[in-house]
Amino acid sequence: MANAKIIQEKQEAVAVIASKLTTSSSTVIADYRGLNVAQVTELRKQLREAGVDFQVLKNSLVRRATEGTELTALNDILTGPTAVAFSGEDTVAPAKILNDFAKKNEALKLKGGVVEGKVVSSEEIKALAELPSRDGLLSMLLSVLQAPVRNFALAVKAVGEKQEAGV
Repeated sequence: MANAKIIQEKQEAVAVIASKLTTSSSTVIADYRGLNVAQVTELRKQLREAGVDFQVLKNSLVRRATEGTELTALNDILTGPTAVAFSGEDTVAPAKILNDFAKKNEALKLKGGVVEGKVVSSEEIKALAELPSRDGLLSMLLSVLQAPVRNFALAVKAVGEKQEAGV
């Protein structure tokens, strides 16, 4: 009976992983070999603050979770110790945090991941990490939208000041 219980637990774990892989806006897979406990704790803290779920998973469970999906290309990078960061909302957050952490700690290696349902390489994850965050992009958009109104207000003010000076 214990064997059936273990199999059921593994099936449930595979179902959870499959759900996270398909519903996350982005998933980053990394090799954390060589990081000490303090470094992993700091990384987990940064990811948690950004709302990113970070887990160390067995490669066999992740492979089973990709069966029957378009994510089977992930199987090529599922070797060695595997840590997976799932982000439900901010697509850029896990890539940015892991990439920045990897720059400071050479032991962390980005392997690849999934961005909006498409399997991507480690180079594409790094390119995604260089993009501004969602808040940064929104502030850029707001700045662009405000520019014409601001310029119009400055022009009206300049005309008003010119007329006051001429009177």
